[in-house]
This record gives sequence, C-alpha cells and structure tokens, in this order.
Amino acid sequence: MNDLLLFALLFAAIGIGWYMGRRSRAVPAQGAAKDLPSQYYRGLNYLLDGRPDGAVDAFIDALEVNSETLETHIALGNLLRKRGEVDRAIRIHQNLLARPSLPRVQVHQAHLELARDYISAGLLDRAERLLLDLVKESPEQRRASQRYLLEIYQSEREWPQAIDVATALLPRKSLLGGQAEEPCGAQKQPVSVALAHYYCELASDKRDAGELVEAARLLQQALVYDRQCVRASIMQGEVEYAAGNYKQAVKALRRVRQQDPDYIPETIATLRKSYRELDDHRALRTYLKDCLAANPSAPLVLAVAEDLREAEGADAAAEFLSEQLAERPSLRGLARLIALQMDETRGRVRDNLSLLQVLVDRLIAERPAYRCGHCGFAGRQLHWYCPGCKHWGTIKAIRGTRVD
Repeated sequence: MNDLLLFALLFAAIGIGWYMGRRSRAVPAQGAAKDLPSQYYRGLNYLLDGRPDGAVDAFIDALEVNSETLETHIALGNLLRKRGEVDRAIRIHQNLLARPSLPRVQVHQAHLELARDYISAGLLDRAERLLLDLVKESPEQRRASQRYLLEIYQSEREWPQAIDVATALLPRKSLLGGQAEEPCGAQKQPVSVALAHYYCELASDKRDAGELVEAARLLQQALVYDRQCVRASIMQGEVEYAAGNYKQAVKALRRVRQQDPDYIPETIATLRKSYRELDDHRALRTYLKDCLAANPSAPLVLAVAEDLREAEGADAAAEFLSEQLAERPSLRGLARLIALQMDETRGRVRDNLSLLQVLVDRLIAERPAYRCGHCGFAGRQLHWYCPGCKHWGTIKAIRGTRVD
C-alpha cells in the first residue's frame, strides 16, 4: 500500500507537470495534445488495478521532458531505485539525458542521478566516469559527486584515490577562521575522520609488506588529520614494536588512554610484549591498575590478574578475580577464575569445574564481542569500518560480554 500511495502521489504530480508543460509551449502540437492524455489515463487504470509497474511505464510515456517536469522524472527514478528497480531508474534518467533542450544545470543533475543508479547496480566504473566528469564540469554538483566518488573508492579499496578526493573535500582555512567541516558520504562523518582511516589502510599494507618506515610515516599523517584516531595510535605501537623501538611503542599505545579509554584493551597484548622487552614489569602493572581504577573492564581485570599470577602466583590472581567478579560480573572473568581453580584441584571437583568451564566458554562463543555504537552491528572481531552504517571507528568491545 505504501508503494501504491507513492505512485498515486507521483501520478498527481505527473498530471500537473504534463499540464504545465503543455501550457508552457507557445504552439502545442496537435498529436501530443491527443496522445498524452490517453497514456496518462492508461497509467491511472494500471494504478487502480494494483499494477504499479504498468503505471510507471505509462506515466513515463505520458510525461513530457522539460524544465518544469524534470523534478518529477527524477523523483520517480529515485523511487524506483529505492525499490530495487535500478534498470527502470536508469531508463528514466537516460531518457532525460536524451533531451538536448534541457539547461546545462539540469543535465548535470540528471547525470548525478544516473551515476547513483550505476552505483546501486554495481556498475562502479560507469559511475566513476560520470562523477569525475561532473567534478570537472559542474560546480553545482561537484561536492556531491566527490562524496559519491568516496563511496566508490572505499568499496574498491582504492585508498590513494580516496585520499585525493577526501583532501579536496576538506574545508579551506582562512584568516577569518575557515568554515565548519562538511560530512562526507552517506555515513555523515567528518572528512578528516575518514581520511585518517584511509592513511591507516595504506599503512596496514606497508606494514604487511615489511616497509615499517613508510608505514610509520603514513600513520603519523593519519594523526595529523585526526589527532583522536585510536586506530593510528594502536598501529603505530605495533609498527614501533616490530621495528624494535619499544619505548616509542609504549608511548604510542599509552596515548590511546587519552584518545578513547574504551580501546585500552586492544593495546594490552603489544604493551605487555614491549614492557617485557624493556624488562619493566612493574611499570606495566602500575599502568594497568591505574587504567582499571579509572575505566574498569573485564579485559583490564584479566590483564592485572595475569600479572599477579606471574608475580605472586595463582592464589593471588584467583583472590583478585573473585573480588572483581563480586563487583563487576563477567563471563570471561568467570572463565579465567575457573581455569585458575582447576589447576589447584583434582578428581571429581576438577571434572565438575571442567564441565562448568565448557558451558561458560560456549556462552562466550555464542555472543558477539563487538558492537557498532552508531547502528548496532555486532560481530566477533573488531572492524574499523562498520559494514552496517559505513562509519569509521565506531565499533567497540561490548560491555557486558567481552568487557565488564
């Protein structure tokens, strides 16, 4: 019924548009005056019979293409695209471009809609060509075209091209203070946030290829555009550790606490290895306890418990875990406590604890560990780019399963 209502509204708009277009002609053609109403009423019959597809075809044939009816054509094409009928949307927008009488600005508008059709259809090469032409030729559609180009380059993982476009979208600074940063793409995030992640993607490729110096340079560039980019700091710590620069690795990883303390657990593994190389276990223990006091979470509890186990033994770690679980119950904390208790028991008690651990591990495995704070997408792994809402850096560990 929603589709029928929308088509009914479009039907009314088409009737008005056809009438206005007919009145705007100085000398109306006799054939058109006779044929157009028949197509219009045929479309109405299709609509009343519950056959919107036939109505669309009749309306397209009935509605003359001119400046007055352009918005109606575009609205109909957009509706079809949202309904998944991309081929018909393409047909409508291509029909607009076949009319040389349209003003240049409206031709560019039709080109932009056609590019959006191609993106929906997965014809990204065609969409890219149209959008690049619009960037060069249409000041009115330039920024919109650049935002859709970003979507294409992100989906194709073409990070150098994405960086070029995102840089062009950044606001120009002036002596008067510049202007507010414009959101980019459908995700409506600041361009600088996306730009920092593009550099992180390039750095990831360089790190995997063993080019650690270039990876470090790219990560520093990411932090230039977004000083709060947690991902850049975490990767910087990993790159410095791989290069043997353990103090620099610790410095980069400890920066995460100021950027976003929810990501501290993601730094613990590399921090522990770095402090181990520096032979400074006490500094790690102090840092983790400070983090736990300010931002309690299950991974931090487990990290402190592990340090206690290494320094003072399993009993001290188990006592600490018991105290923490009484305040902040967590499945992972319970699983670790069971494991510590199993090391100290034998016989039937150990068998019962083993069964309990299997059940707890199963509960942990069945629950997602991470969730996007913007759209709610959940998964078992940390993704820096949310597949649901297309936001960068909005997925964090879930408090209540993986965390406290």
